[in-house]
Amino acid sequence: MSKTYSISDLAAEFDVTTRTIRFYEEKGLLKPAREGNRRIYGPADRTRLRLILRGKRLGFSLNESAEIVLMYGSPGNNRRQLEKLIAGIREKRTELKSQQNDLKVMLQDLRDAEDKCLASLAESAKPEGRGSNNGDR
Repeated sequence: MSKTYSISDLAAEFDVTTRTIRFYEEKGLLKPAREGNRRIYGPADRTRLRLILRGKRLGFSLNESAEIVLMYGSPGNNRRQLEKLIAGIREKRTELKSQQNDLKVMLQDLRDAEDKCLASLAESAKPEGRGSNNGDR
């Protein structure tokens, strides 16, 4: 008989709440067996949860992760799943590089604005020049 897990076992192992696991179950991504009111998760559920959380960590939406997770255990080994995952990873990398470039531009804009503010402060702190007629009567 294969190993089984309670909802608390999986929550502790993956450092998520039991509510999170129930949410994934409601979405149809996990399908535990039942013993009365008790959920019994098998190795496939554990793997699916690991894949969902990996997708989340990689920046995939739940729908993107679900598409990959639902391929798990399909016939013909996992080639289709891996190809889909690779495509998703490449797409995320492209998005992140674009965001990284945007951040570089924003950081430079902030440096420029800060430099202008500092220059204005320094200029306003200078004493007025000698020989001016300010109060000299």
